Amino acid sequence: MAIVEAKGVRKVYRGDGVETEALRGVSLAVEKGEFTALVGPSGSGKSTLLHILAGLDLPTEGEVYVGGVRLDRLGRSARARFRLERIGLVFQAYNLLPVLTALENAAFVLELRGVPKGEREKRALEALAALGLKDKAHRFPRQLSGGEQQRVAVARALAAEPVIVLADEPTANLDSRTGLALIERMKALNEVQGVTFLFSTHDPRLLEHVRRVVRLEDGRIVGEEVR
Repeated sequence: MAIVEAKGVRKVYRGDGVETEALRGVSLAVEKGEFTALVGPSGSGKSTLLHILAGLDLPTEGEVYVGGVRLDRLGRSARARFRLERIGLVFQAYNLLPVLTALENAAFVLELRGVPKGEREKRALEALAALGLKDKAHRFPRQLSGGEQQRVAVARALAAEPVIVLADEPTANLDSRTGLALIERMKALNEVQGVTFLFSTHDPRLLEHVRRVVRLEDGRIVGEEVR
């Protein structure tokens, strides 16, 4: 059974009397344990689809399921709570809180859930260790490289033990060496721990490692490749 599924999803943005159809009847299923990428030119709809699967946006038409829950029928606050508890999000901008250490950033989602301090720090430290950052746990974002900050963002997603990690261009701001290092870490998490990843990406380095590529153009899925 798919852990994430979109059925006939359309997304139309309206403004100043103009309609822009970002998604045109997209259907996609992601199974547990996948390491999959959405690819396509700018404006193809891949980021829009990722945001709808995360409950950050709603489809104009269609259905979205995550972990068996019909996400598009939930209200804003219920979607936010569901996202907090079930979905891991990673963005290219990192979105770390500058006044918190790497450990505190990685534990932040768990703190919002009300997890006791000892438990959340244990889980956050385990996530940081899995990404090779245990020795940087007490550093602030300004004391970390871009690649290390992005790994903290991934650790924050992993510590929450989500159904799926949705990552929007996670390597876009990283140089070749640090980007490849992050890809290798995420691949190991997928292969060893069974963490499910769905990426939106232009990065050929990442595309060399994923096992399924879904291609979008003009808001439609135009093909896919399983390796």
